[in-house]
Amino acid sequence: MGGLFSRRKNSGVDAEAKAALRSFDHASRASLLQSLEKSDLGWFWASDAEGRLVYLSDPAAQRIGRPFSDINGRSITEVFQPVENSEDRGTQRPLKFQLAARNSIKPVTVKLDMGEGQSWWEIAAVPQTDSEGGFMGYHGIARDVSDTFQSARDAEKLSRYDSLTGLSNRYRMSQQLGATLTAFKVSKRSCAIMLIDLDRFKQVNDTMGHPAGDELLKQVAGRLQRVLGDKVEIGRIGGDEFQVIMPDEDDRGVLGDLGQRVIQMVSQPYSINGMRAVIGCSVGIAVAPFDGIEEEELIKAADLALYSAKGGGRGQFRFYSSDLRDQASHRHQIEADLRDAIARDELQMHYQPIVDAKTHEVACVEALMRWNHTDRGMISPADFIPVAEEVGIIRELGEWALNEVCRTVQTWPGDIRAAVNVSAVQFASEDFVEIVKRALSTTGIKPSRVELEITESVFVGDMERALRVFHELKDLGVRLSLDDFGTGYSSLSYLRDAPFDKIKIDQSFVRGCTAEDNKNEAIIAAIVSLATALGMETVAEGVETKDELAAVTSEGVSHLQGMLFSRAVPDADIVARLEAGELHYVPRGPEKYRAERRTEFRKIGLIHENDRYNVFLRNISKTGAKIEGLLEVPVGTDIVIDLGGGQLAVAKVRRSEGFSQGVEFETPLISDGADGLCTRHRVSPYQIEAAGRPLRALNDEAVAAITGVMGSNTKAFVEVEIT
Repeated sequence: MGGLFSRRKNSGVDAEAKAALRSFDHASRASLLQSLEKSDLGWFWASDAEGRLVYLSDPAAQRIGRPFSDINGRSITEVFQPVENSEDRGTQRPLKFQLAARNSIKPVTVKLDMGEGQSWWEIAAVPQTDSEGGFMGYHGIARDVSDTFQSARDAEKLSRYDSLTGLSNRYRMSQQLGATLTAFKVSKRSCAIMLIDLDRFKQVNDTMGHPAGDELLKQVAGRLQRVLGDKVEIGRIGGDEFQVIMPDEDDRGVLGDLGQRVIQMVSQPYSINGMRAVIGCSVGIAVAPFDGIEEEELIKAADLALYSAKGGGRGQFRFYSSDLRDQASHRHQIEADLRDAIARDELQMHYQPIVDAKTHEVACVEALMRWNHTDRGMISPADFIPVAEEVGIIRELGEWALNEVCRTVQTWPGDIRAAVNVSAVQFASEDFVEIVKRALSTTGIKPSRVELEITESVFVGDMERALRVFHELKDLGVRLSLDDFGTGYSSLSYLRDAPFDKIKIDQSFVRGCTAEDNKNEAIIAAIVSLATALGMETVAEGVETKDELAAVTSEGVSHLQGMLFSRAVPDADIVARLEAGELHYVPRGPEKYRAERRTEFRKIGLIHENDRYNVFLRNISKTGAKIEGLLEVPVGTDIVIDLGGGQLAVAKVRRSEGFSQGVEFETPLISDGADGLCTRHRVSPYQIEAAGRPLRALNDEAVAAITGVMGSNTKAFVEVEIT
């Protein structure tokens, strides 16, 4: 009975519901939809078969800010625009794709241009068909999701962008680089990356405070964006380290110029809360697929290049080369041995004369540190001084040098002065003045015979402290010399306030100053005029040729220094001249400046027609080289020089005598950022892959294999053994 009663009761309810539904006519349904539209919970839209909007709820049109009559007849994609640059694009099918398929439109986010702003909507729709199944358009719904969309975008940005500078963060840069390298590997394209590390940023952070450091980073980011443009991806990947991804760039001439522009731009002074700050930067550059195929491999290559740039004295750029792996190991060994160099009595001071420009008599000497390693012989200061600065023992080396020079020079006859280099790290020590005072007192040297050579970088951060230290040093009676003037941090304000006795004009302005279209001589003249007006002496560094000597002398420099007069020599050599009264130095050297040639002695490859030879490279310049190892090669012979690392230089023999040839390059070489030269372009690993070898970073064996596989039985030239 209960079951039957229940079924009868439900039947009554169903009948009542059906009756109510019949009474809910079309007008009532329309009223319901209107109520829904007015509530802003959702709106309706419709299109015709051609994809043109034919209906949009009035509240929706009002939200856009224009009447429906302005929208009527426009294409769906013109009104509902795709969301561009979304980090999660690809997770939903684009609207155009869904419209073309004429299937149901799954919920998709679109952008609407509202004239004075933008909003984001989520739309969905179902296709409408006629009685024969023909497509008639869409009926759809829409809702405003601007708030949630913007919140999601902000959250996405926080996870992918640096909150301080607005640049991409390490995560996003890694994602971008990985995706780029994967895609470019398929399409056989190149991609360069640049690592930028700020020099002396910690000093600014420590002296001016972390808020000032943050402001400095923001200003650096802005400068990088201006100099690099919008065709690259720039990211901040660490505290003071930045990364740049440059698609489709493998010309090392372009990359080197760009690296130099970055260094120059970053090195310009900054104004932070009314204070002046000066930093610099070092740059490492690597290019895929030449230096690495995968992300990790390429980053490691760029990091080694950056490490080399910092080790070379900072404020420089370096390209990656396979030699850097060996250099990194060498540098690690230097660091390990340098800590014991003083204890083992391996350090020495050599002295380079600085002569009077009119009489050529020695007026001063510059003390230069040398390291005579017990097992490896003389190690260049260019190798160990940067290491000493990086590992924190430069202060110890600097104090030893000051005491050694004072002790030695005090025993020399006469009143000749000695200049001692002071690093910015050493100068920043709170007890630096006391160290100088103690060296003078302990050795008994007359203070006026001691000259401290200080670079402009000491003015970074706390200029007031720097000026105070200068005056305290002058009170001790020592002389002050501004070293490497004009190389990036020059400021008339500290020249006005600091009590310098001498300005040293950096050798980069002296070298080649007589060359055509070179403006260095005008710069030298301006520096000399400024120094004279301030009552300071001037020294032209790096004078190596007689035409350079004539040029700098004509501009009025008061003192000269360089290989034209003497290299740096041991203490005994200077003492011997002083005791003999031989104070006059005769300039000996080339008459004219010419493009620098690096003296080398290494085996390289030479390709002529279909044959490959082994020859020795004796010297090299931007425009040519001297090679040895082939007999009687005719003048005018076209050859290709394999300089290693995929560097092939097309050349022509211009001089030939016996087994020695002078060749001229078709395209001049460029600077590698260090003291070397390199080609603008290299053999592409994609070319090597096409020859049947696996795709991998460049190596000499693979390059040699594809350039010497067609050797003939009878070679045109005879190879001779060079020892």
